Amino acid sequence: MNAKLFGTDGVRGLANVHPMTAEMALALGQAIAYVFRGRSGGGGDHRIVIGKDTRLSGYMFEDALAAGICSMGVNVIQIGPMPTPALAFLTADMRCDAGVMISASHNAYQDNGIKFFAQDGFKLPDEIEARIESLIDSEELRAGRASAGELGQARRIDDAAGRYVVFLKNTFPMDLTLNGLRVVLDCANGAGYKVGPTVLWELGAELFTLGCDPNGRNINDGCGSLYPQKLADRVREVRADVGIALDGDADRLLLVNEKGEEVDGDMILGLCAKDMKERKCLKGQGVVSTVMSNMGLEKVLEAEGLHLVRTQVGDRYVVEAMRREGYNLGGEQSGHMIFLDHSRTGDGLMSALQVLAIMARGGRRLSELTADFQRFPQVLHSIRVAEKKPLESLPSMQAAIQQVESELADRGRVLIRYSGTEPVVRIMVEAEDESRVQSFSQHLIEELKRALGAEGESR
Repeated sequence: MNAKLFGTDGVRGLANVHPMTAEMALALGQAIAYVFRGRSGGGGDHRIVIGKDTRLSGYMFEDALAAGICSMGVNVIQIGPMPTPALAFLTADMRCDAGVMISASHNAYQDNGIKFFAQDGFKLPDEIEARIESLIDSEELRAGRASAGELGQARRIDDAAGRYVVFLKNTFPMDLTLNGLRVVLDCANGAGYKVGPTVLWELGAELFTLGCDPNGRNINDGCGSLYPQKLADRVREVRADVGIALDGDADRLLLVNEKGEEVDGDMILGLCAKDMKERKCLKGQGVVSTVMSNMGLEKVLEAEGLHLVRTQVGDRYVVEAMRREGYNLGGEQSGHMIFLDHSRTGDGLMSALQVLAIMARGGRRLSELTADFQRFPQVLHSIRVAEKKPLESLPSMQAAIQQVESELADRGRVLIRYSGTEPVVRIMVEAEDESRVQSFSQHLIEELKRALGAEGESR
C-alpha cells in the first residue's frame, strides 16, 4: 500500500473505486477483527456490530465487511440503516469488541466510507487505525484466518432502533414533554429517517417531516443539514417553532428558528454552554471546539466567564481533547455536538433534544435564546495546489500572514491549512469588519498562489 487509507474520519471515497471497493472492505473487516480479537485477550466469543446509512453501495460493503470479519473467527451483528451515534451506543451497550459504520456522512450517494469504533463506543485513536492499515495485504493477516470449524457467524437484530430510541428519550428530562411544540424534521433521506420521527413523536411534538423517503440514491440530495432552505421554507409555511436538519448519518445537525433563520453549531454550543452553566452541570468551565469556530462563540463564552479550547478540524479531535482535559461539552461549527455525559460521538438527534429541552423548560423561542450571538464575518476559500509544500517553509507567505494578524490584533483571525483529503489549501479570515475580511483574504490568496504555484480558486 502506497497511499494512506485513513483520513480524518475513517476510509472514504467513490464507491467501487479504490479504496472504497468490496475487496478493501473485506480486508478491513479481516484487519479489525484480527486487531480486536487480540486486544480482548483471544479465546471465547467475539462480536463486531455493523451499521450503515441508506446509500445504495451500503449493501455491498456490509456483506463484504461481514465476510472479512467472519473469516477471522469473529461473529457479526448487523443492525441495518442506523445513525452513526446509534452504532457507537450499541457497540458499548451490547458489549461488542468493536463497531463498524458504513457512511460518507453528508456526501452524495456515490461516495461511501467505513469508520470504526472501539468497544467503549469511542472512535479509534490514530495508532490503532495505523495498525489496521499496516495489516492490509500482510502475511500476518493471512496467517490469522480462522479454521473451517472456527468461522464466525452473522446475524441481524431487529430491535436496534427501539433500543436507540429509548436511549435518546432518556437524555431528555423526565419532567418535560414536547407537547404543543411544532417541529419540522429533515432527515436528509439518511440513517435517521426512522428513529428521528419516532423519538420526537413519542415525546409529544407536533411533527412535520422532510427527507424521510430514502431510495439509495437521494441521501443528502438537496436536503438535510447542507441544504436547509427547504426546511426554512417549511418552518415558515407551517409556522413551526423550530426546524431540525440532520445529515446522512445523523451525527450532526443544523437548526432553523421560528423565523426561518439558521442556527449553526457555534450558536448551539453557546446556547447549551450557558444553560449547562446555569444548571451547574458544565464541566471544565468551558467548551471544546475546532479552529473553525467563529469568534462570536468566544465572545458569548467570555461574557459567561467561560473559555473556548480549540482543536484541529474533526470531531474525533474534539472528543479526545474533552476526555483528556475533563470537559463534557464540545462540537464543531458544522453541527457535530458532543454531550459527553450522554454520548461518545456527535449525535444530531440527541443534540436537538437538548435544545428542545431548553426551549420547553423556559418557554422561550429559539430566536430569543440565541439573540446575543453576534457572528464575526468569516470567509473561507479553497485553493487547488500542485504540491503541498510546508507552509512554514514559505517566508513570503509567513510574512503576509503575520502582517494581516498584526493588523487584526485581537479583533480577528487567520487560519491557513491543507485539506486532509484533497490537493487543496484552505484560507479562512475572520474579523468584525466584512470589508477588511474580503481585502485580507484576497491579499493572502494572491500571495499563496505566488508562493505555491496554486492552480486557482475552487470556492
